[in-house]
Amino acid sequence: MILFKRIKFKNFLSSGNTPTEINFAEVPTTLIVGTNGSGKSTMLDALCFVLFNKAFRKIIKNQLINSTNEKECLVEIEFNISDKEYKVIRGIKPNIFEIWIDGVLQNQVAASNDQQKYLEDTILKLNYKSFTQIVILGSASFVPFMQLSAAHRREVVEDLLDIKIFSTMNSILKEKIRNSNEKIKEFTLLEKSTDEKILMQTDFIEELEKRGKENIEKKQNKIQELFDLEVSVSDEIDVMQKKVVSLNSQLEEFSDAAIKLKKLTSLKGKIQQKVISINEEHKFFNENSVCPTCKQSIEEDFRSNKVNEIETNSKDLKEGYVELEKTIEDEEKREEQFIQISREISRLNNEISKDNICISNYRKNIKELQNEIETITEQFENRNIETEKLKSLYKEKEDNFKKKSKYKETVNYFDFAQLLMKDGGVKSKIIQKYIPLMNQQINKYLQMMEFYINFTLDDEFKEQIKSPIHEDFSYESFSEGEKMRINLAILFTWREIARMKNSISTNLLILDEVFDSSLDNTGTDYFTKIIKYVIKDTNVFVISHKTDELIDKFDKIIMFEKVKGFSKIHA
Repeated sequence: MILFKRIKFKNFLSSGNTPTEINFAEVPTTLIVGTNGSGKSTMLDALCFVLFNKAFRKIIKNQLINSTNEKECLVEIEFNISDKEYKVIRGIKPNIFEIWIDGVLQNQVAASNDQQKYLEDTILKLNYKSFTQIVILGSASFVPFMQLSAAHRREVVEDLLDIKIFSTMNSILKEKIRNSNEKIKEFTLLEKSTDEKILMQTDFIEELEKRGKENIEKKQNKIQELFDLEVSVSDEIDVMQKKVVSLNSQLEEFSDAAIKLKKLTSLKGKIQQKVISINEEHKFFNENSVCPTCKQSIEEDFRSNKVNEIETNSKDLKEGYVELEKTIEDEEKREEQFIQISREISRLNNEISKDNICISNYRKNIKELQNEIETITEQFENRNIETEKLKSLYKEKEDNFKKKSKYKETVNYFDFAQLLMKDGGVKSKIIQKYIPLMNQQINKYLQMMEFYINFTLDDEFKEQIKSPIHEDFSYESFSEGEKMRINLAILFTWREIARMKNSISTNLLILDEVFDSSLDNTGTDYFTKIIKYVIKDTNVFVISHKTDELIDKFDKIIMFEKVKGFSKIHA
């Protein structure tokens, strides 16, 4: 049982820097009153904030801090569970979230979400929805049990009956099944891979035994073919090299042709120049008897002798020129032969180079084939080793099959266990066991409030309502006052079940403006009698505007008022 002792808050909503403290366990019944906006409902938001990090009403978290001071918003709550004392502190600006157990601050290294999960799952053992169904009944943002979805109704009841563990176990089983199926897939892939390896190894051994010698023979024939090609090309190279030697000898005979031709061409030019000069001189003496420069007469004998001399020299030059041209023509032929022989030598050398490359490739291929023959020979000789490898693969396949079968068997067990953990399994059986008791308690409290209907919930938590004056009624068919009676009856029933299970029972019950709108005077009287004389071991806090009607029905009155813009308890 959770025994809430006290709550203290400051700079929270309308409360100021002076802490407001409320003792939960002081008296059995307490009435909280005050005008609108005085802060009497602030306790609800502070309680939900410190425990679940959210307000009871629809208020954004950043708006919870007092808008005047805008800092050091802090809420503390103290409670006991069994023999342990707990204190939870939560604040904004700065952000604080501390959990104290027996005066020892718990590890602050964990993330805030992890700490919250620890608080709800391990310490309180209830979440926000369950808390608001069992501890708080409000008129503002409270969602009654009958207005929750089917899934949320089941969640609340599972918390009450302390069977949420089955949902947790179901989630764990789902994860284990998923992991096991992943392992099955993994071993299936391994099995397939091993099958492929076995097939390859079997083919390999067959290749060794049936085709090894044939492959060796083919490769040896290829080697011989390459050897023959190498010999043939080598012979061709020898022939071409001999031709090159012969051509080089011939080339020496014509090696000076270019030099001679160059000299003869130069001589030819000089002779041509000489001929031009003689022709000009011959023309001068033939055409002139007086020197055009000095205007002196040229003697006829001298002129005649000079002409004869020039003609004789001209004849000799012409004869020499003809002989020179013939010599040049011969040297040009020799030079042409030199060029042809040089080209043939270059061609032969290129062919020799190509053939040498072919021989190099032949030898490389021969080396590769010899290595392949050596490898095949070694493999053929070691086929017993390859057979052992094949046996090892079969053993690996068998092991994988056994592991996969083991995981399949595990999945079958998990599937069966998950079937039990699902809503229709063990939980359904437990819920069916408690449904009659729940219905009995609900109708008991309805009769105490003189609301004479037969209200029952089925195992899917859908209502069936029978009344002497109504047929086919549902929860939504009733007035707000009648709905409130049903909500109160269900609330009291959940607290009774929690007390019996000792799962999430608590001393605290808070009702916010329940009397102000939905309950008439008769309903109010019945309700106050229930909380005073029927509900046991409970500290009830009622927030209301009906001061005059209720003030004499409670053990203690707490009045909130606004002073200079801040809420405070009236002394």
